[in-house]
Amino acid sequence: MIPVIAIVGRPNVGKSTLFNVLTRSRSALVLDAPGVTRDRQYGQGEFLDQKFIVIDTGGLTEGKTPVEALMLEQSLQATEEADIIFFMVDGRAGRNPLDETIAKRLRKLSKPIYLVINKTEGLPISTAQSEFYALGLSNLVPIAASHGSGIAELMEEAFSHLPEEEATETPLPELEGIKIAIVGRPNVGKSTLVNRMLGEERVIVFDEPGTTRDSIYVSLEREGKPYVLIDTAGVRRRAKVTETLEKFSVIKTLQSIENADVVIMVMDAREGITDQDLGLLGFVLEAGRALVIALNKWDGLTQDERSDIKKTVSYRLNFVNFARIHWISALHGSGVGNLFDSVQEAYQSAIRTLSTSELNRILEAAVSKHPPPMVRGRRIKLRYAHTGGHQPPIIVIHGNQTEQVPLSYKRYLSNSFRQNLKLRGTPVRIEFKTSENPYAGLRGSSGKSKKSGKSGRSGKLGKSGKLGKSRKTVKSEKTGKSEKTGNRKKSAITISKKSKKEKGRR
Repeated sequence: MIPVIAIVGRPNVGKSTLFNVLTRSRSALVLDAPGVTRDRQYGQGEFLDQKFIVIDTGGLTEGKTPVEALMLEQSLQATEEADIIFFMVDGRAGRNPLDETIAKRLRKLSKPIYLVINKTEGLPISTAQSEFYALGLSNLVPIAASHGSGIAELMEEAFSHLPEEEATETPLPELEGIKIAIVGRPNVGKSTLVNRMLGEERVIVFDEPGTTRDSIYVSLEREGKPYVLIDTAGVRRRAKVTETLEKFSVIKTLQSIENADVVIMVMDAREGITDQDLGLLGFVLEAGRALVIALNKWDGLTQDERSDIKKTVSYRLNFVNFARIHWISALHGSGVGNLFDSVQEAYQSAIRTLSTSELNRILEAAVSKHPPPMVRGRRIKLRYAHTGGHQPPIIVIHGNQTEQVPLSYKRYLSNSFRQNLKLRGTPVRIEFKTSENPYAGLRGSSGKSKKSGKSGRSGKLGKSGKLGKSRKTVKSEKTGKSEKTGNRKKSAITISKKSKKEKGRR
């Protein structure tokens, strides 16, 4: 059985830093401010060939505010799931009354508890440990999480007390499946939707913008198909993002979009489509991610309000007309189950293998129906197409003057491929390649005409100012020798014959 370790303690003692060290990642958001972590975060680690699962939790408090009460509930849930508990305290700040409250609560659990004294770099060990003996816990381990010192001793101590059946190596469950990032503005119902899809209160939901601060990855299986849900922090307009913590949260959200297979864009149906929604959709398109749109808080609206909202959505979201739109209520669950079908459809479209012959057939039909425009009197020619990658599907088209293809025609080709291939929920990228001319640079290599100043032509200007015809080298059929012929030479021969006849007559 794989041991599960929960890291608990009051806010800002270094829990997330230790979590990142144990998982050898930067999954947890770390900032020198209390209350950064709110939801519980799961990670995987390995020490001396022993694999384990570690849970990062929000800071334990007395739960005076509604958000603090929800954070406390999440932390207590983590202690119930854990086999080992790392109770972390701040060695520099010393013992705190809140530490005593937490220790009293943890002593009631019949589980191994290790008092991890963090931030002890530069301090005498005896001084760092002395005042924490009063908490009534026997296993005291001083560490410095930010420097990595003492962590090996902590893990050695923790695993030495595990029963032998738990120390045996078993395969560690991986986060496998379609990764679905739930994104949107603050307070549009992203966390409520995640909990509804999971069927449990996995992440904190509170009617206040900015409740979620980190990206939370949660595994899910539905109808035998695995998924990974990613709850993200809300993204506001750049001008309104002032706090450092919120800036890091936005970065984590954008990284989650890059890591996702499918993005569910959640919007508030009552507020309509905002410019911030459109900006976030633009980032999803740039990332090339498959897309499903969910208009939340659809319940309680009148028929006239719904009709007006649908017209607005149809007009403002026309540039992402390939995405399925769902009208849902995350709070009551109506329409939520249909999201999984659209996610599967979008994902399968994004990873689909495209046939070269089929792509060329579609290209030929599209060009025949609407030929490319003329550029400086020359027609743009699109010769053939082939696939260039997946997620999103990339179609490479070869031709000449492709750098002159206007955006409108590129969009026309993209729509033609999507409709004919029946790709739904994913953008299609078109890349053009201009064929190289093998004769480029060879024109005019025979020299320039001295009088005309033009290359590649021979002959002289006549009296009329017109260029004479060029001479041709003709191979004689009888002699096999090459003879030069031309209009000017023929006329000279004719004159000489006439002069000989006149002399003979005289």
